[in-house]
Amino acid sequence: MVDTGQKIALVTGAGSGIGRVTTLALIEAGYTVVLAGRRWNALQETVDLAGADAQTLIVPTDVTDAISVAELFKKIESAFGRLDLLFNNAGIAPPDASLEELSPEQWQAVVDANLTGPFLCTREAFLLMKRQVPQGGRVINNGSLAAMTPRPRSAPYAATKHGVSGLTKATALDGRPFNIACGQIDIGNAGTSMAAGSHQGILQPNGETLSEPLMDVTHVAAAVVQMAALPLDANVLFMTVMATKMPFVGRG
Repeated sequence: MVDTGQKIALVTGAGSGIGRVTTLALIEAGYTVVLAGRRWNALQETVDLAGADAQTLIVPTDVTDAISVAELFKKIESAFGRLDLLFNNAGIAPPDASLEELSPEQWQAVVDANLTGPFLCTREAFLLMKRQVPQGGRVINNGSLAAMTPRPRSAPYAATKHGVSGLTKATALDGRPFNIACGQIDIGNAGTSMAAGSHQGILQPNGETLSEPLMDVTHVAAAVVQMAALPLDANVLFMTVMATKMPFVGRG
């Protein structure tokens, strides 16, 4: 076991988008970061961006697979002996399809990535955070504005993100006896490849297709770091970070 004297964070989906930028922000804030994701090369690119002095561990992981997730946490415990922060970020975008057009396989793929994945990681984090000394830690879930207000043609995404909100509340409650805090960040139109279509034009509830403004993704990373920096006796249960002028508030 390597004692770095630093707090240990795990970021899933760390090879791109919000996961990559948040990983870099956590490293800048002094964390040792474990990067999990399906693609080794993408995770290594994130580490390369962090610089030679960054304290990191790459663990290729499929968060939808219980065995893969268990192996991830075994490696974390072996290397560091503890975990202070889990950022459940990995997920996939919804198929562009109306509910009745979706296949059961399309539905299940989104459920596995966006809901089962966070559950599997949170379950393993609980097991580790309960037995480590000092006991406790923090879980932050990447929700979405879709956890509150869905877009058209996004039933599996909206359903899973509503489910993540329930998982967040249940985790916060079940974690109380063990000094485990849990919160959720709901993100709207951050400037990543997943949100690129929002700027090009996206279907609105009234049937129009409109270009929507984007915000710099670094603001999301800063918000995650702010949530993570709280002592464990304080918690941001839900935070919404969104492009100010996007059509969310009052969206029909």
